[in-house]
Amino acid sequence: MEKSETKSFKNKLSKHIIITPSPAAKSSFFYIQETGCMKTDEAASTQRQNLDSFLLVAVTNGKGELTFGNETYNVSKGECFFIDCRKSHFYKSSKNDPWELMWIHFNGATSQQYYEYFLSQSHNIFRPSAFDKIVSAITEIIRINERKDSYAEILTSKYIVDLLTLALTVNNDNTQYDSALKSKLAAVHGFIEEHFSEDISLEKLSSEFYISKFYLTREYKKIYGQTIFQHIITARINYGKELLRFSDKSVEEIAHLCGFNDQSYFARQFKKAENLTCFSYRKMWRDF
Repeated sequence: MEKSETKSFKNKLSKHIIITPSPAAKSSFFYIQETGCMKTDEAASTQRQNLDSFLLVAVTNGKGELTFGNETYNVSKGECFFIDCRKSHFYKSSKNDPWELMWIHFNGATSQQYYEYFLSQSHNIFRPSAFDKIVSAITEIIRINERKDSYAEILTSKYIVDLLTLALTVNNDNTQYDSALKSKLAAVHGFIEEHFSEDISLEKLSSEFYISKFYLTREYKKIYGQTIFQHIITARINYGKELLRFSDKSVEEIAHLCGFNDQSYFARQFKKAENLTCFSYRKMWRDF
């Protein structure tokens, strides 16, 4: 059961819009449950759990505090938080410097998958360099749903995707990394793209680019969203798809050209990536 203890957030500068999504939106789109903006005059607070919703909040002024799970975070102007509201959470405004918030409660489509991927790359609290874009997207969502524009649900879904994209790419901001590190990781990325069919190991990359393999592994995934091993496999599969479509080479030949010493391993990795066998892919994509 949801538990909620909320002091009033209401203020003449606040808006609170509650939406009932259509069956079509629930089955096909990301959809809004509630959205709005608030300016608090005191230490307002909210506590909930077991709410089937995802919450994205942007703090546009002031500061406050979020408790989520067993962690408590200070949140201030320019920061956001993204949480799964089925889990116990509590957030409150600072008494001395009350916050101003913009937020969306949303669900639908692949919300759960986006959230899980977000947590694999970042933290519940994040500070995007493109904070203004997050504010703009929530502003548009509020405007669309306040006016009940035509195609409101479709447009709302589009802006939710924009917000999730901004959240998911927060670790790619230039402010997160110095230029030397970004340049080195870009060089590693380019090396893999050029030499994916060769025997590439972490040890080799570490020696080639003068970087600790443990540091390389961690920072590479932060920027590119996948491990070095995943990048190598993806590059090989991409080349394999090209050869399956545009050559008459056998699967065994293609496997070796892509850098796989074992045809069966190539076949397994290909099916894992495409949910198709090599032969089915070739048949499906070949021009008649």
